[in-house]
Amino acid sequence: MIAKKSVEKLENSSVKLSVTVKSEDAKKEYNGLITKYGKEAQIKGFRKGKVPASVLERKFGEGIKTEVTGNLMDKSLREVFETIDEKPLGYAHPEVIGEPVLTIGEDFTFEVKYDVFPEFKLTEYKGLELKETQVSVTKADEEAELKAIQEQNSVVMDKKDGKITDDSIVTIDYCEVDSDKNEIEGTNREDFVFTVGTGYNYYKLDDDIKGMKNDEEKVIDKEFPEDFDVKELAGKKVSVKVKVKAVKEKILPELDDELAQDVDEKYETLDDLKKALKKQCKDRAKEKVEAELRTQAVEKLVEATTIEIPASMVSVEQENSWKNFVQQSRMQEEQLLGFLQMQGQTKEQLLETWKDDAAKSVKGQLIIGKILEAEKVEIEDKEFEAELQKQADMYNMPIEDLKKSFGENNLNEYLKNDMKTKKIYDLLIKEANVSKGDKVKYADYIKANQQ
Repeated sequence: MIAKKSVEKLENSSVKLSVTVKSEDAKKEYNGLITKYGKEAQIKGFRKGKVPASVLERKFGEGIKTEVTGNLMDKSLREVFETIDEKPLGYAHPEVIGEPVLTIGEDFTFEVKYDVFPEFKLTEYKGLELKETQVSVTKADEEAELKAIQEQNSVVMDKKDGKITDDSIVTIDYCEVDSDKNEIEGTNREDFVFTVGTGYNYYKLDDDIKGMKNDEEKVIDKEFPEDFDVKELAGKKVSVKVKVKAVKEKILPELDDELAQDVDEKYETLDDLKKALKKQCKDRAKEKVEAELRTQAVEKLVEATTIEIPASMVSVEQENSWKNFVQQSRMQEEQLLGFLQMQGQTKEQLLETWKDDAAKSVKGQLIIGKILEAEKVEIEDKEFEAELQKQADMYNMPIEDLKKSFGENNLNEYLKNDMKTKKIYDLLIKEANVSKGDKVKYADYIKANQQ
C-alpha cells in the first residue's frame, strides 16, 4: 500500500510524517466502497443493489471520497507505525496537516504531525552535590507530641460553675444591634461554637465574654482599629448582642500508664509511650530529610539535562495535577469550578500557572526512567514478598487478603515499579556528595513541610 514515507523531526519532540499511498491501492479502496454502497443504496428508479457506479459517484461522490480518504489514512498509518521507530505517544493522536486531496488514478499523499517519546542524553547522575538539613529533636518536641495525645484523648464536659474563662468551649447566639438595641437584619448567627482565646470568631469577642455564664445575655460595644483584619469591620463601631447557650471545658487525661495503655495496648507504661514518641519524631524527621534529598537530586538532574518535552506530556501532567487538586479540595469538580469562577479564575488559567512545574515534573520522571534503564534495576521475589508483608502490617490485614486485593486490581506491577524507583532514589543519595545543611528545630521543620 505504501509507495513512500518520510519522517521530519520538529521541535518539542514532535515529528511530521509524510505518507504516499499507491494509486492502485487508493483506487481499489474507492471501488470497494462504491461496490458496497451499490449493494445497499436505495435510489428512486433503481432496484436495490442495481444502482450503477456512475449514478452513485454523481450523487455521493464527494462523500465517498471523504470516507475513502479517512480509510486510506487509517490503514496506511497502522502499516507505517509497524515499520518506523518514531511512533506516536499513546495519548498523542496524529493531527492531519492541511486538507489531503484524493484524486482517483493518482498516488494519494498526506501528512500528519504527532508527539513522540523524547530522546535525550543522560547526564552524570552519580556524585551530585546535596545538602542534608540538620534537624534537632529536643525534649520539648517529645513533650509536645505527648501533649497532642493528651488533647486527642480529652473529653468535653459542661463546666460546673458555668463561667467563661480562657479555653472554655462556648456556644453563643449573636447579632448586631442599633442604638435602640434592635436587631440589625442579616447579622444574626445561632449556635456558634468556638474556644475562648483562639480568636476564631468574627467580632473577636474572646475577652468581652469572659466572666459571662450560661444563659446570660449582654450587649457588647466594640470599636475596631483601621488595620483590623476583617475589612468590613475595620475602623467601625458596632454593638453586638450575645447570649451564652453553653459553656464547656476540655478535661485532659492524666499523663500516666493508663493513658499509654489507652493509646495502644503494646505500651505498658508511660515511659514506653514516651520512648515510642521520641523514635516517632526522629523517624518523621529522617523521612522528611530523605524526601528533601530526593527532591534536590531530581532538581539538579532536571537543571543539568536538556530535554525537549512534548506538549502532550505536559498537558497530561497538568490534568493529573488538576485531578489531585479536585480530590484534595473534597468538592465535586463542578463545585470547584464554580468556586474558582467566584474568585475570577478558570481551570485553564490555573493549569497555565502549573505549566512550568508540570514540565519539570515530566522531565524528572523521564530522567528517573532513563536511569532505571541504565541501572537495569530489578525486584527479586523475596523483596516483593517483604514489601507486601510491610504493606499488610501497615493496613493491619492478613497478607493473603492483601495479595488477593493487589491481584484483582492489577497493582503488583505498579508496586514493583514504585520499588524500582525508590531504589534509584536511594542510589542517587548513596552516590551523592552529601554535606551538612542548615540546622533547624524539629517543630519548625515539620510545620514548614506541612504547608
